[in-house]
Amino acid sequence: MTKVIKKQALGRGLSALLKDPENDIKSVEDKNADKVVGNIIELEISAIEINPFQPRSNFNEESLRELATSIKELGVIQPITVRKLDFNKYQLISGERRLRASKLVGLTHVPAYIRIANDNESLVMALVENIQRHDLDPIEIALSYQRLIDEIQLTQEQMSERVGKKRSTIANYLRLLKLDPIIQTGIRDGFISMGHGRAIINIEDLDVQTDIYQKIVSQNLSVRETEALVKNYHEGQQPKADGKPKAESAFVVRETQKNTFNDYFGSKVDIKVAGNGKGKITIPFNSEADFNRIIKLING
Repeated sequence: MTKVIKKQALGRGLSALLKDPENDIKSVEDKNADKVVGNIIELEISAIEINPFQPRSNFNEESLRELATSIKELGVIQPITVRKLDFNKYQLISGERRLRASKLVGLTHVPAYIRIANDNESLVMALVENIQRHDLDPIEIALSYQRLIDEIQLTQEQMSERVGKKRSTIANYLRLLKLDPIIQTGIRDGFISMGHGRAIINIEDLDVQTDIYQKIVSQNLSVRETEALVKNYHEGQQPKADGKPKAESAFVVRETQKNTFNDYFGSKVDIKVAGNGKGKITIPFNSEADFNRIIKLING
């Protein structure tokens, strides 16, 4: 299947603004600061330094290469976040895996959200205003919610109060970020709807997700048809009856067999059989002498 991916219009003009010494933005009160906060800007990778206090130090190399391959094919879907330190100098806040993977494939610029010192409340206001716009696609809304969680440490309940949306609605958007990047791009580009995405997310296997996504696009499936497809997949994963007798019915402990044990040992023997055919025989005894009697019978 041929994928058609639209280039995202990023803040290239804003990148030039940030590199103009006469417009160096250091505070949310500075001129043009409102153009930076809450916007995506193409930023030079060479101007970004890693946060020395980043708690995560180990990165799975195979996972990083897989991300690099995805970025090479689709671009950086989720922008990184940086803090402005000085003129054309930034420190990474979140997105180190994306930054490392971008370097692996030779990118010189990455899309980034720029934070300015003491701009937490401004960022919240900008993001909330951004979420309430009508021209955002579901993935953009989900990313905005995720930023409020990652950077401002808002809970879903707090976000619900800020943006005037039900907590369940917010949770549904956030779940979209668990979709394969190809499918996220498909939602952003309008190939499928959020309803399609919500149906696909019920499948954990990313390869199966993309297979279903391709069927939706190629066959122009509706949301209801997609839900049926997902349901059929899950039903196909359930173990099917093969007509063979269950282990527990492979043999039956009949009363006559129990009586044979009882007569032989002179005691009421308990026989239990599990569903897998395994079981145990319990032989009770009343005294040490009775125990020795049973041992003699077993030893023949």
